[in-house]
Amino acid sequence: MNFRFAILSDPHIALPTTILNHSNRFHLVEVSIPALKIVLDHLITLNLDFLLIAGDLTQDGEPENHRWLADCLATLPFPVYVVPGNHDVLSLTATENQIGLGDFPFYYQQFGYSHPEQIYYQKEILPGVQLIGLNSNQFDEQGKQIGSLDAEQLHWLKQILPSLKNDLVMVMIHHNVIEHLPGQSNHELGKRYMLANAGELLDILQENGVKLLITGHLHVQDLAFTRGIYEITTGSLVSYPHPYRVLEYCENTVELAIESFHLQNIPGWENLPAISRQWLGDRSYPFMMRLLTCHPLNLPVSLAEELAPKLRNFWADVAQGDTIFDFSDFPPLARRYFYAFSAIDPLGNPHFIDNQAVISFKHQFSYQRSNFLLEMGE
Repeated sequence: MNFRFAILSDPHIALPTTILNHSNRFHLVEVSIPALKIVLDHLITLNLDFLLIAGDLTQDGEPENHRWLADCLATLPFPVYVVPGNHDVLSLTATENQIGLGDFPFYYQQFGYSHPEQIYYQKEILPGVQLIGLNSNQFDEQGKQIGSLDAEQLHWLKQILPSLKNDLVMVMIHHNVIEHLPGQSNHELGKRYMLANAGELLDILQENGVKLLITGHLHVQDLAFTRGIYEITTGSLVSYPHPYRVLEYCENTVELAIESFHLQNIPGWENLPAISRQWLGDRSYPFMMRLLTCHPLNLPVSLAEELAPKLRNFWADVAQGDTIFDFSDFPPLARRYFYAFSAIDPLGNPHFIDNQAVISFKHQFSYQRSNFLLEMGE
């Protein structure tokens, strides 16, 4: 069947009374509620079949923010499905100001968790269309949060997926499973956005013919492909460029058309993209210094201090997707490194697929950076 749905991610809902004033945070939680309302007003006009939200629903797991969001989503004329992000459940058990991991499904029983004693789910959301929602938030013996899937979920997937091979299966999980940045899995700054046991999950999905992953967490617009599996990761609604996606599946052609939209203005935040782009740039220097001085560049501090200001807008440009990077005045090693983040195909040609594209599930091709080949939209 043909259907239309939307994806948004990392809305980081924060009621004004809960906003924490961390001077170095990269996302503008101050706009979280008006931003979501504007997006939902648009989506209501599109005759959607459903909406997916790929985690980090709240600022930091505050119960009042979870309640507000659940109440808001309950008013929509289409079904909504969610999964938890690392900001939604910061600890295994509840604290005075944050819910615990086991509490999350009870807030979202209408949004996938019809069996709230379990923090993962499988649901036939349309005839022949299956959604699997996974929890990528685990905690070690010291209570430290880890992005991975536990043995219970992996075993459960092995049990249920063989019976779904004749259906279109979408898997939604907060952490990235496929790399969206060069060397992301092993990079000091990038690997925390990856699922620690991504390879094990990919083995299970590939064996059972699953072709589509929906993720968030990275706050970047990107499409990736490996081993016959496509991953769509969507940027944060409260961070530049404030994106969300509308997708249409065509059964006859076995294609998924992706269109991205971006918030432009919010009352009190006119020209929002310019404000949030500057916000990222103002906070970029320490991050860029770490990027330049750690593996694989390992540049001396003196050289990094010279180059870091020129990278002021680098992360904003990565986040928006479809960017060609040209730091021609950089040393050769650094120049090649940053060029690898560009939206290019294996022949070095521009290949703009991060925002508008048409995925063909019949034709597959893999390449580095986005690791993704598909028929481009306009």
